[in-house]
Amino acid sequence: MGIDNKKILGKYFTPDYVARSLVTWGMRTPQDRMLDPSCGDGQLLRHHCRSVGIERDTEAYSQAVIRVPHASVHNEEFFSWARETRDRFEFAAGNPPFIRYQRFSGEIRRTALELCRSLGASFSSLTSSWAPFLVATSALLKPGGRMAFVVPAEIGHAPYAQPLLAYLTQHFGFIQIVAIKEKLFPSLSEDAWLLYASDYSKKDLNSGLKFSVVDRFEYSSRPPNAGQTLHSSDREPWHGRLRPFLLPQHLRELYQLNERSDSTFRLGEVANIGIGYVTGANDFFHLRPSVANELGIPKSFLLPTVRTGRLLPSRAVTRSTVSRWLRRDEPSLLLRLKQSVDIPTSVRRYLDSNEGQVARMSYKCRSRKPWYSVPNVIIPDGFLSYMSSNKPSLVVNRAACTCTNSLHAIQIRSAESINDVQRLWDDDLVAFSSELEGHPLGGGVLKIEPSEAARILIPKSSTDPPETSVFREGIDILRSWRHCVQA
Repeated sequence: MGIDNKKILGKYFTPDYVARSLVTWGMRTPQDRMLDPSCGDGQLLRHHCRSVGIERDTEAYSQAVIRVPHASVHNEEFFSWARETRDRFEFAAGNPPFIRYQRFSGEIRRTALELCRSLGASFSSLTSSWAPFLVATSALLKPGGRMAFVVPAEIGHAPYAQPLLAYLTQHFGFIQIVAIKEKLFPSLSEDAWLLYASDYSKKDLNSGLKFSVVDRFEYSSRPPNAGQTLHSSDREPWHGRLRPFLLPQHLRELYQLNERSDSTFRLGEVANIGIGYVTGANDFFHLRPSVANELGIPKSFLLPTVRTGRLLPSRAVTRSTVSRWLRRDEPSLLLRLKQSVDIPTSVRRYLDSNEGQVARMSYKCRSRKPWYSVPNVIIPDGFLSYMSSNKPSLVVNRAACTCTNSLHAIQIRSAESINDVQRLWDDDLVAFSSELEGHPLGGGVLKIEPSEAARILIPKSSTDPPETSVFREGIDILRSWRHCVQA
């Protein structure tokens, strides 16, 4: 199976020492029946003599049948199978596919989300596939059953991890999540953690979620010692996230102290943060100056735009910045047509060109009326980078540019100016807050959603040196967990 196909299917097969650890912990007696809901080539099935595997991919299914002849392997889509089967198991172990919501779609997603709703777990349409896998699998356990799974580190920060954790704590007497710094899958940008759960349907035994933090995972017949016991009230100040608990307690307490202080404010208190526009056909709507001149497009219909964070200067987008783009003949002019405007002949000719015929058939274009009027085009006070290797950049807009959805558009709505906010942006508290409020995307990248950007904490004056050194300690810890290459 090629790497591209593995990415599409979310399949990165489990290292043997991890597979043995999960199965050994889950099995209490040789007579226990084990389920692997996404068994791949049978890596986990081969470690237990009474195992059942489900595998949608025909190639991997064929490999599992040959590799593990003693197992019962079904070439089926798991959620449909789970909805119909009457089989129940003493334990389950596996490595569910890490398929993001963009590819977790269609009938499979509908079946999965409907099944989870019927079981008491409601996920949004932005949920990745692994979370419903765990809920559907747990419902196939016998009372007192157990499960042990590889899970993406998203369980520590993704919004859809919250209904999953709520479901697990409501249905299992024991839950432990093991955060692992060293990659389980070196070739995969996504980090992976481990989840152990036991005493299914004995929720009255639950005494909170156990959270362990380890640098490296090695074969073990039992989970690492639980470092912390977390109740929902412990996670609530952190929006239900587990990621802040990678930090020592004194760092979390210092951050919360600054949150409550009158000497700080959140970005969302002084600014609106939103994503830029979506054209639906960037190559058509973003014109090079030479092309615009050749087509005779009037300048009044062209707006300079920041197409990507890579084009952002360190401090400000100025008229000189835009002039450099234009001299390089970059596609940095947005064709902006308002709904009520009279369209000149030259523009109409471009809309009716072969390129226009193709553009209007894209999903975004054909979903709006008129198709050529790009919505949500604003000229913000500044830009905030969406993804970064260190901390997000806050750049002042001094050239009346707009921006695409690869950036956040910042509009100041208070007495402070964008320059006032930027002057404080280099403080270490801001970098620490960005790490805590944002989340790792993989490959060392920090991603900041608009709601996360709104929570970034900013000091009203520069932080004192003693606190600065502590903030830097927290920054280093969280960056090491997302494998950031330090600048």
